[in-house]
Amino acid sequence: MELKNKVALVTGGGTGIGRATSLLLAKRGATVIVNYSRSRTDAEETVQLIVNGGGQATAIRADVSQDDEVRAMVQAAAQLYGTVDLLVNNASITSHIPMDDLDLAVEEVWDELFAVNVKGMFFCARAVAPFMKQSGQGAIVNVGSIAGQTGVGSSLPYAVSKAAVHGLTRSLAHALAPEISVNCVVPGAVATRWWAGQEERMKLLAPSLLLQRIASPDDIAQLICAALEQEAMTGQIITVDSGQTL
Repeated sequence: MELKNKVALVTGGGTGIGRATSLLLAKRGATVIVNYSRSRTDAEETVQLIVNGGGQATAIRADVSQDDEVRAMVQAAAQLYGTVDLLVNNASITSHIPMDDLDLAVEEVWDELFAVNVKGMFFCARAVAPFMKQSGQGAIVNVGSIAGQTGVGSSLPYAVSKAAVHGLTRSLAHALAPEISVNCVVPGAVATRWWAGQEERMKLLAPSLLLQRIASPDDIAQLICAALEQEAMTGQIITVDSGQTL
């Protein structure tokens, strides 16, 4: 699928992988809706970077865990640009809890992580699907995590939520075919603000990876855009982790 002149919604588009993806989509000619929940300044900076580069973008606030806010965001995007052709389900949260401390994985943590990381991706996919089906073509990329493959991550609930994202990808691929492709990009360690305060740990991790480098947000954005462009692929879980899981 050509990205030029397409309308793309990127959730959590103001920072990290979301910002890198928004900028790359705009560079390739897409109009970008930069979604944010709390990072308004970051989202508006991302929009300004796109506009300064000659592109077109708008920041729209919505908490993806709230279905009514998601529907309102997509309707606002459609009123502005006519439709939504592409969706990057990037917005995610975590809670840093030792994997072996089950008592800290309280119900509120489970509910919050699943509300954003899993239900939020479903809500966004459901909201954009009618516009994509109407045009006869659309593409969705969910951002997963190797935590969902290995079972190890910033917390047990986070790892389980990302495993659910991988399953959601396959289920949506069935539900939305043939007009809409749904794939999942699965990053390993990425140099984003999630590593704030853990830079030394990141430096120690890099030499143990097969490629001996931590991925950048741009690395992940490149794969997300490639997955959006690929018309003969759906339901795939694509890992980009510098060999971390091998």
